[in-house]
Amino acid sequence: MMKSILSFFSLFLLAACSVQADHHAGKVLKLAGGEGPGKGKKIVLVSGDEEYRSEESMPMLGKILSQKHGFDCVVVFSWDKEGKYIDSNNSQGLIGLSELKDADLMIIGTRFRQPSEAEAAHLTAFMNAGKPVIGIRTATHAFNGKGSFGGKMNYGEWGRKVLGEQWVSHHGRHKSQGGRGVVEESNADHAILNGVGEIFVPSDIYGVTHLTDVDKILLRGAVTETLEPDSKNIEGEKNDPMQPFAWLHPYTAPNGEAKGTSFCTTSGASVDLIDEDLRRLLVNASYHLTGLEVPDKANVAYVDPFYPSFYGFIKDKEWYPGLDLQAEDFGLGKTPNLPDPKGSPEWNHVDNP
Repeated sequence: MMKSILSFFSLFLLAACSVQADHHAGKVLKLAGGEGPGKGKKIVLVSGDEEYRSEESMPMLGKILSQKHGFDCVVVFSWDKEGKYIDSNNSQGLIGLSELKDADLMIIGTRFRQPSEAEAAHLTAFMNAGKPVIGIRTATHAFNGKGSFGGKMNYGEWGRKVLGEQWVSHHGRHKSQGGRGVVEESNADHAILNGVGEIFVPSDIYGVTHLTDVDKILLRGAVTETLEPDSKNIEGEKNDPMQPFAWLHPYTAPNGEAKGTSFCTTSGASVDLIDEDLRRLLVNASYHLTGLEVPDKANVAYVDPFYPSFYGFIKDKEWYPGLDLQAEDFGLGKTPNLPDPKGSPEWNHVDNP
């Protein structure tokens, strides 16, 4: 009798584990790694922001990291309330953070997300293992709301505690002044800057005011006169001093014990990533944070064409239902070509099919 009960209990546990493993089936994009130094390591790329189109940029980065550098990559998206289509406007829609359980690195570009307690627990465990994080653009304010990561780090504190900075300000004029990366001379020889030339981004420079002596600034951001890549850096107080643009930060996990390292850049809109040197910066950081030797000049050519749409909030409630985007729409051999949000400035530096 006891043997039968134990057998039944074992089957129940297996079934429960299967359900747990499959609850996000079809909701994440899995990109198996090819040959390369990253073979055997896994990166989870977490999208989900209302403004900067991380649902476009994370699959593109995942393809480069997997197909050209060997990393197994998984892209997590934000979904509508019923899980039928990708909806980056749903701040509670993250599905698939359980992929972090065996990940070596997380790359995140979310904005003011409020993950469920179950989803947040996976990120808590990841941090409590001291694993590395790369944050782009709005990751400085990646989470918000009443939740916490284990009690010692609430959602709103995540950016400041894990990346070294929170939301501060638009230092440059939004949608009219761009940004240019300027090397911090004291750290010019850092491996993350290998092969990285001058970066230009059409997203503006963020204000960064909370970094301390423990942070290693690699790049500063010069505010430019316009959104044109050849525009000049503005003169005066805006660029004196220049704001930090990319840096390394040591973090303490929510359990108060484990220590980890993060890399953050306040650039990272999908249109920013047409810049080859910005893509190289992120690939280099992935190598560095996973303990691999950074290439002299990493291959960051697109795997599939990349047609990013311009940044901006989307207030049309029918936008995401109308697009009906699925994770598989961003898979290998596929590239959605989505319209720019209403009110976008004319910016003719993106390829179109």
